[in-house]
Amino acid sequence: MLPTQRSAIWSQRLDPYLARAEQPQPLVVAGKLTRMVGLTLEAVGCQATIGARCLIEPSAGDAIEAEVVGFHDDKLYLMPIGGLQGLGPNARVTPTHSVCEVPVGEHLLGRVLDGAGHPLDSKGPIQADRRVALTGRSINPLSRPPIHEPLDVGVAAINALLSVGRGQRMGLFAGSGVGKSVLLGMMTRYTNADVIVVGLIGERGREVKEFVQNILGEEGLARAVVVATPADNSPLMRMHGAMLATSIAEYFRDQGKQVLLLMDSLTRFAQAQREVALAIGEPPATKGYPPSVFAKLPQLVERAGTGEHGGSITAFYTVLAEGDDQNDPIADAARAILDGHVVLSRELAEAGHYPAIDIEASISRVMVDVVAPEHERAARRFKQIYATYRQNKDLINVGAYQAGSDMRVDEAIAMHPRLSGFLQQHMRERVGWNDSLAGLAAALGVAPEASRAAGG
Repeated sequence: MLPTQRSAIWSQRLDPYLARAEQPQPLVVAGKLTRMVGLTLEAVGCQATIGARCLIEPSAGDAIEAEVVGFHDDKLYLMPIGGLQGLGPNARVTPTHSVCEVPVGEHLLGRVLDGAGHPLDSKGPIQADRRVALTGRSINPLSRPPIHEPLDVGVAAINALLSVGRGQRMGLFAGSGVGKSVLLGMMTRYTNADVIVVGLIGERGREVKEFVQNILGEEGLARAVVVATPADNSPLMRMHGAMLATSIAEYFRDQGKQVLLLMDSLTRFAQAQREVALAIGEPPATKGYPPSVFAKLPQLVERAGTGEHGGSITAFYTVLAEGDDQNDPIADAARAILDGHVVLSRELAEAGHYPAIDIEASISRVMVDVVAPEHERAARRFKQIYATYRQNKDLINVGAYQAGSDMRVDEAIAMHPRLSGFLQQHMRERVGWNDSLAGLAAALGVAPEASRAAGG
């Protein structure tokens, strides 16, 4: 083929693209605000896509930023990012034709941010290496390395009986006041990870400073990033807080680092999505939760896990069980999409047993893949003996059980003080991987080598 012929063919192929690139950008046509119901704003006269940002000019004060969350015919449904002070009828609405991007980079370590990536501390502006989309990107499941390395979280009961692997996603299921935040803080201080990303989503504002000062401390904060969107933030900002924390964790994972992501709580994220969905008219389905809530949960959770460049995100999501109901719709949905769950028991907490982990109701789905067979067998025997005592506890306490009636019950009664003691741990005490396995062996009365796992 002659060079002139090749040039003509390439010109034909490139002409449509060149013409498209030379076309002027679409004109920004401003609309006006026509209606406000709750936190939902309706605008007409302008066009924008889902997720795009718009600027609304109030009668007084700075412009208010809002995000497009829905549309109907010629109407756009907007949700404000911040406050609504100064808004009135016919306020000017200008689409920016931009989507939300968030800052990421090494300079985020030691910083406390809000859901928009703005600093909440007094350490100056955020210096970002680059900006990434808030929604992240999906990873081909066949590109994810399998989970094969155990993670030391510094809590004996979890290390020995509910072993967590690097890249695993665990749920922490609990009602109110049973030690959920304390256990989360223990794992924050004691887990062996390069970077810790904490998302405080929809919780009390008082807890933010307490978590940063009392739980993380200066040493912990030096390798951590905290994203805080308390309960008084808009529902959209609370959702963005959870997605921002995940985006930051993804950045460090893609740098080959081992990241620990702690999100408190997944339930508040779901409730924020419910507020947005109901406000734009989506019909409720299960206990008032619209279908979009159950679509958003896996989209968020699936972003954690092992990465393509050797890094990983090990994630712990707290799930609030309303009224200690483990069949709550969000708890049930989270249990299905996570790689295991740790259930905290109110009965144990009221008895002064901390951490109040219900070993019988908890499970780690990757434990068998990250520990040695001897360790797995020892953990299974521990659970069997512990469950035998719990099942016969009422008979034992009222004196209805006669010694010698059942050898298994006799063994459980004799070993229960050691088993119960092993499961308890002070919040300021760290129990490493090897010490956890030694404690498991001592509780069972076997040689430490019988429960030793490969790795640590």
